[in-house]
Amino acid sequence: MAVDLEKIETKLAAARTRLILERPFLGALVLRLPMIVADPRWCRTTATDARSFFYNTEYIQALRPDETQFVLAHEALHCALSHFNRRQHRLKHRWDLACDYAINPLLINDGLTPPPGVLVMDQFEGMSAEEIYPCLDEQDDERDTLDQHVYDADQAEGGRQQQQSRGQGNSAPRSGEGQGQRQLSQRQTDTSGGARQPAPLTTDQREALGVQWQQRLAGAAQQAMQAGKLGGAMARMVDFLLQPQLPWRMLLARYMTAVVRDDYSYSRPSSRRGDPAVFPSLRSAQVNLMVALDVSGSISEQEMSEFLSEIDAVKGQVRARITLLACDTQLSKEGPWYYEPWEDFELPRRFSGGGGTRFTPVFEWTDRQDMAPDLLLYFTDAQGEFPPNPPGYSVIWLVKGKAKIPWGQRIQLN
Repeated sequence: MAVDLEKIETKLAAARTRLILERPFLGALVLRLPMIVADPRWCRTTATDARSFFYNTEYIQALRPDETQFVLAHEALHCALSHFNRRQHRLKHRWDLACDYAINPLLINDGLTPPPGVLVMDQFEGMSAEEIYPCLDEQDDERDTLDQHVYDADQAEGGRQQQQSRGQGNSAPRSGEGQGQRQLSQRQTDTSGGARQPAPLTTDQREALGVQWQQRLAGAAQQAMQAGKLGGAMARMVDFLLQPQLPWRMLLARYMTAVVRDDYSYSRPSSRRGDPAVFPSLRSAQVNLMVALDVSGSISEQEMSEFLSEIDAVKGQVRARITLLACDTQLSKEGPWYYEPWEDFELPRRFSGGGGTRFTPVFEWTDRQDMAPDLLLYFTDAQGEFPPNPPGYSVIWLVKGKAKIPWGQRIQLN
């Protein structure tokens, strides 16, 4: 099929303009990416190196106008979310899959139409790439992302898609080429008529682009909010990304410390003071902390030991008295276990478990006690029967896996 490059460029420009007018947040981000015709030997659909939008002319020609908006916004979000700078130790191809699973539901919920082949799974909606990644396995590795993420090095442990594409054309520049040599423009092409695959970003380039895209993200969000055209899911995503990112251990410490804050006591002082007035005095409280362990077959003993050591470390800072419960479909008969603030918080020598999962028994037991806890921490994979309504005290779910919770605060264990 003959390709009319002028029509394709007009189609892309129209899609970008439509995004700017109807979805100014996405449109402002897309506007930051120059659109470059790519060599079809390495780019079968679209791609980004966190600097430009590369596209296969035949692929764009086959898309409908609304689908063209989707692929433009998709590549822009990869950049705005700094996916090029967040992979760390993770396998490249699996990380690429996680990034696509995180982005696509956002765009679909914002009203954009995905082209055929887009990766979407309902259980990943609302999750970040870091949360999705541990939920993927070798079976998922057989899938392909719709686009190509060419900002990463093609390392031996990942990058299956890049290996395939490079094997077809072998057109990637050498990693030792300088930044000036790899600057691309719409007119830089090889003999096939398209731009060559850019070299992976260096560490310095990643960091510089990370700062740059965060600034662009904030600016685009501000413009969209002023226009009243920033959807709820996008707004929450932007708010999350612009906040300092904390590991789950720090989040846990923050929530536990917030529960135990110094307070004022209005108890009557000693009569020897001679003053009948009652003034508030500062006192330090002791937290009543309850910890529940999911001892169904999905949680290993090593994982529970690591979890309890973190609780023990935080407990020493907040003077917590801990009640420990273990539960699968019912409470462990060996419990509960009690730990005073000065005692080490250790894993019991023995408890029954290994069956299915019900959370209700923990909350039913707690309701029968004389005093409600200040905070309940539940360590689980969140795959079980929840009580229909939240209790009258704070609950934090420390979740291993991808399952969601109906209420309470969720902290992802990665």
